[in-house]
Amino acid sequence: MRYITTTIILFIMIFSILLSACRSETSTGKESDDVISEPTNSPLTYDLPSPETGGHVSVEEALNSRRSRRNFQDTALSIEHLSQILWAAYGISDGDRLRTAPSAGALYPLEIYVLVGNITGVEPGVYLYVPGEHKIIRTLDSDIRAELSDAALSQDMVRDAPMSVVYTAVYDRITERYGERGRDRYVLIEIGHSAQNIYLQAEALGLGTCAIGAFTDETVSALLELPEYATPLYIMPVGHRPQE
Repeated sequence: MRYITTTIILFIMIFSILLSACRSETSTGKESDDVISEPTNSPLTYDLPSPETGGHVSVEEALNSRRSRRNFQDTALSIEHLSQILWAAYGISDGDRLRTAPSAGALYPLEIYVLVGNITGVEPGVYLYVPGEHKIIRTLDSDIRAELSDAALSQDMVRDAPMSVVYTAVYDRITERYGERGRDRYVLIEIGHSAQNIYLQAEALGLGTCAIGAFTDETVSALLELPEYATPLYIMPVGHRPQE
């Protein structure tokens, strides 16, 4: 009887330790869509204005006028423009953890950077977008629009636009569940959803954009000083359209 009692006590103690460890891991861990490689050296950070969820241009109007626009005025964008474009691309929608673009398994393998050259109130540089807090964190303090344009096969619109959104993929977030199908198909589907959101939001704001897939991957990664796990996939310059 004493042996049985001792065994039960030991079992309860072991179970309590394991349960405590499990709770500790759960409380400190992050969901896959929150795993953002935030710099740790107190970089320049901007909390973006809250996005507008009601506009004056209908979805139908934006679809009808949507075009790839390759020429931009030499005028600054506002931080409100920046906020709205990034939110449309990959922001949190309706107070939930879900985003404005659908994602297979809600894994959100994309990380979005923005190259700021001429935005009122925002210092030039490369920034990482953090959707959960709707903020940007500077990762590079240089205006590299000319260099990025060269890496994009000398496409002038990257140099001329006041900002460019740069999509990267963190494949490990999706391949752990979906394997190569996630890498080869689901990530590309997701980036298409998100990029179309930028197109439509730009049209609604009276701005222009153009999706660019032609660039030297290694050069873009080096210029933006991307982490090794982030693969660049798309560049979308955004700016004011020429006056008609």
